[in-house]
Amino acid sequence: MISIGTKIGQRYEIIGNIGSGGMANVYLARDLILNREVAVKVLRFDFQNDQDAIRRFQREALAATEMVHPNIVSVYDVGEENNMQYIVMEYVKGTDLKRYIKDQPTIPLETVVDIMGQILSAISLAHQHQIIHRDLKPQNVLVDQDGTVKITDFGIAIALSETSLTQTNTLLGSVHYLSPEQARGGMATRQSDIYALGIILYELLTGSVPFEGESAVSIALKHFQNEMPSVRSKNPNIPQALENVVLKATAKEITDRYKSVNEMYADIRTSLSPERANEAPFMPTAMMEETIMMQPLDEVQIPSVPEDSNKQVYQDDDDDELDDVKKKSKRGLKIFFALLGLAILVGGGLFFIGQKQNKNSDVVIPDITGKTEAQARKILKESNITVKDTEEITDEKIEKGKVVKTKPPIGTSVKKNSGDITIYISSGQSGIKMPDYTGQDVVDVREDLISKGFKEENIKIEKENSETHKENQVFKQSPKANREVIPAEAKVILYVSEGAETVVLENMYGYSRNRVETYLDSVGLILNPGSEYTNDVPQGQVYYTVPGGGEQVPKGSRVTVVFSAGKDPSTIPSSSSSSSSSSSSSTTTESSVTPPTEESTVDSEDPTQNSGNS
Repeated sequence: MISIGTKIGQRYEIIGNIGSGGMANVYLARDLILNREVAVKVLRFDFQNDQDAIRRFQREALAATEMVHPNIVSVYDVGEENNMQYIVMEYVKGTDLKRYIKDQPTIPLETVVDIMGQILSAISLAHQHQIIHRDLKPQNVLVDQDGTVKITDFGIAIALSETSLTQTNTLLGSVHYLSPEQARGGMATRQSDIYALGIILYELLTGSVPFEGESAVSIALKHFQNEMPSVRSKNPNIPQALENVVLKATAKEITDRYKSVNEMYADIRTSLSPERANEAPFMPTAMMEETIMMQPLDEVQIPSVPEDSNKQVYQDDDDDELDDVKKKSKRGLKIFFALLGLAILVGGGLFFIGQKQNKNSDVVIPDITGKTEAQARKILKESNITVKDTEEITDEKIEKGKVVKTKPPIGTSVKKNSGDITIYISSGQSGIKMPDYTGQDVVDVREDLISKGFKEENIKIEKENSETHKENQVFKQSPKANREVIPAEAKVILYVSEGAETVVLENMYGYSRNRVETYLDSVGLILNPGSEYTNDVPQGQVYYTVPGGGEQVPKGSRVTVVFSAGKDPSTIPSSSSSSSSSSSSSTTTESSVTPPTEESTVDSEDPTQNSGNS
C-alpha cells in the first residue's frame, strides 16, 4: 500500500485510499498542478514483474484515453515510477452501482431504463473502438451525486482477461456476470458484454443476481445449464417487454442475443411504452432447429451387383468374376464391423479410464473469501483439500479474522489432500497517521475520514463554544493528530465550534463608571470608554453603549461605553471668552477629554433614569 502524502510523478499527492481490486489499488490524490482531486489506480505489486500484464495494462489504458464519453470515467494520465504502473483518472464523487442497488431495494422502472441507457451508450463507444470490457459488473459502474453513470476499469479488465486466470481471484469474483461461453473457457466477444449487461439489468430490477452457489465453479456452471429466473415472478409490475430485454440479453446461445448494444438500447428504450404492454415472452430459437436423424446401422445399404449384370455374368459363365464380387462385398462387411467393434472397444476403454482418472482427479480450490479460518478449513476439508499453513496480511476491505485469499489462488486445480494450500487471514486495515483536522470545516472532515476507511458510525460530533475558531470548524479532535490508527476500528470524536460564547448586554444607561466596570468584568467583556457632552444625562453617567442593550455580544469582546461629560458648553450662556473657548468641542473621547472623577459623579439608581435606549 502507498502511504498518505506520497507524491507520484512529482504531481499527484496521495490523500486517501478509495479501494482495491484484483489487479490494482485505487487512491484518492490531489493534482498539484491543476489543483483538483483525481483517482490514481496503481498496478498491484504482485503484477509488477509480469511483463505481459504490464504491457497490456499500458496498452489498454492508452486505448481508454481515446474514449471520451460522458458515461466513461476519463483517463487523464498514464505513467510509470520506480517500476510502478499507474493510471490517473477522473474522481467520481458518489457510489458504485452495487451499493446503489443495495441502498434502494426498489428502483423505479424509469430510473432502471435511464441507468441502463447510460451504460449501453458508454459500452457502444467502447465496442466501436474494438474494446470489449469483459468484466462488466455493478462494482465497475459508478453513480455520481447527480445520478450520472460512469463506466470504469476498461484497461484492467482486458489486461486481466489475457493473463493466466489462476493468478487472481478477480474473474471468480465476477462470476455472477460471466457469460456461458466464458464459463466454458471460450473467447469473450461483444455478446459476452451484452450478457453481463443483461445480468446487471436483472439485478437492477430484482435487487439480486440470478445465480448463487457455494463456489465460483458452481455459479459458473449455472450460467450455461440453468434457465434465467423470471424477473416478473419477483415483481409482477415489471412489463413483459422489459423482462424480454433481460431474457434476450442473457440467452445461452450467442446467436439468440442482441447483435449489438445499440440494438439492446433500441429495445429497452421502448420497453415501458403502452404499445408493448401485451408482448409475448421471448423464446430462444438457436436450440429449436430440427434435429438431424442418423440412419440406423441395420438400414445401411450395402452396394450389390446389379441384377442385370449378374444375369449377363451367368450368361457368360464368368463364375470367377461373380465370386470376386461376392468376396469383396463380404470382406467390406467384415472390415466395417471390425472397425465398429474397435470403436466401441476404444470408446469403452477411454470411458473406463476417464472414470478411473476422475476418482483420482484434481480438485478446484473453492471460494472461501470472507470466511473465518474454521469455516474455511471445513469447506476445504469437504473438498478433500488439506491446509498447509495460515498467514496474516493486512487488507483494506476484508474484516479482521476473515480469509483474504489462498495460495495457490482460489479457482486453481490442485491434487486431492496434497497439503500445499496456504490460507491468508486478514489482520485488518494497515494503520495510518491520524490527520490534523484543526481549523477545518466539519463537513469536509467527515467526508475525508470516510474516504480513508473510517466508519461513519464511529465518527462522533461534539459541539462547544470556542473563542478561537469560527462556527462549524473543528477545534479539537480525538485521536490526536499523527497518532497511529486503524481506520476501520478507530472511534473519532470531533469537537466542533459553535462560535464564541455570547452574553446579552444589559441596558447600562445612567450607570456610573464603577458600576459599568464591575458589570463588564463579571460577564467577560472589555470596557472601551468614551465621553460626550449631553444635557440629558448627569456628568459621569452612561449616555449610550455600542452595541446597545439587549444585543448578543461574544465574550471577550470590547464594548464602547460613552459617559456624559456634562452639559454642552455651547448651550450655556457665555460669561467670558474663556468659557466660550472651552465649549469649542461638544463631543470627545477619553483620549481628548478627561472623564469626570468618581467624586464629581452622581450614581443614579433611579429607575426612571435607566429607561432610555442605550
